[in-house]
Amino acid sequence: MNGPTTPLRIATISVHACPLAAPGAWETGGMNVYIREVSRHLSKVGVHVDVFTRRQGPTGSGMDEATVVQFAEHARVIHVDAGPPCYLPKEEVVAYLPEFICNMRDFIRDEEGSYDIVHSHYWLSGRVSGYFKNVWHVPMVAMFHTLAELKNQVSLGDDEHESAVRVGIERLTVATADRVVAATMSDSDHLEQFYDADMSRITIVPCGVDIAKFHPGHPQAARLALGLPDKAVILFVGRIQQLKGVEILLRAAAILKSRVDEGKVPEFCLVIVGGRPGQGDDPQSRELDRLHALAKELGVEHLIRWVGAVDHDVLPRYYQAANVTVMPSTYESFGLVAVESMACGTPVVAARVGGLQTTVQDGETGYLIHAREPALYADRIQEIVTQPELQSRLGKAARRRAATFGWEHVARQLAGLYDDLIREQRAGAPPATVLQQ
Repeated sequence: MNGPTTPLRIATISVHACPLAAPGAWETGGMNVYIREVSRHLSKVGVHVDVFTRRQGPTGSGMDEATVVQFAEHARVIHVDAGPPCYLPKEEVVAYLPEFICNMRDFIRDEEGSYDIVHSHYWLSGRVSGYFKNVWHVPMVAMFHTLAELKNQVSLGDDEHESAVRVGIERLTVATADRVVAATMSDSDHLEQFYDADMSRITIVPCGVDIAKFHPGHPQAARLALGLPDKAVILFVGRIQQLKGVEILLRAAAILKSRVDEGKVPEFCLVIVGGRPGQGDDPQSRELDRLHALAKELGVEHLIRWVGAVDHDVLPRYYQAANVTVMPSTYESFGLVAVESMACGTPVVAARVGGLQTTVQDGETGYLIHAREPALYADRIQEIVTQPELQSRLGKAARRRAATFGWEHVARQLAGLYDDLIREQRAGAPPATVLQQ
């Protein structure tokens, strides 16, 4: 990149999602991975990144070991006190945003720090970033990762319906940001259609994958290491939420089970990676209980390994162990799991929604399913697990496709975007409208 001679300093705001947290729980997923990997790779090209996130565990608890955690040469996580140091539903975090802003401001003042850009991730961070854009007079970049208006269109229950407060903050953030990052053209179109975004202020930067970490491996060796049976492995990776479509996968598994009995499909194991033990009557616990009950009702509970959330470094082995990864989501802004799976040479069967339409190439790296019909998923899964040559062909193409999504490419595109905004500011280009926070 050809940018300023002094290192760029970026204040990345991720109020509710710490990049050091393991993905797979109710509020952790691809965004955590995205922020961590982008920050690491920005560090490699000389950009200094501080990620400000809300403290969710007491110091020394094993969740947040310290206020400041250095995780790359030029990248740090800074845990900011805002409300009780524990998990809170994101709707409750809104009340603590003023405290977050005050404590973040005090931390920066005590360090005598300054930043060239403020970059917000997710809607909660938009309020915080808007404040610091106004105070510091620096450009603001926003990325939403998911959009409330789109989620509400496919919401299947009250637990996943997004509030009017969130929609309002997203609209304010779109209007306030100097640039909004969209992961795909579909994401960009949704921002224009549902949020009246100015297309000239949208930049498309895809998400990425660590192609050195996520690579093909020997399936039998991976299954042995994970303690999985030497059978066909059908894999799901993601949060345990209705919009992820696990119910569709369970019903597809029931169809496949009947075909095993008929000798049409080999014996298989359904591995579900994601979710953490809940604390009482929380949304994730309710959804897990519902899915366990459904699996028993369908007679497939004995075929399932409920793994829970795993460390990101362990995930490649699950992809390597699998014949196919299934993503029956009702909405995905990008679909990082699909790219991780493809990088490991494992084909993907996914819903034809959102960013999955871009990441998965139908008939080349896997299959896209146009309807929420378990039988359609069962048919495509059956094709892959019963035809080794097809699985190999799709897997090789998937690996080649995933190689185009390396994190270093993502980081360089973002660094170039930061440089452009700073040059525009220095040239006197008018900033985005500053709205009252």
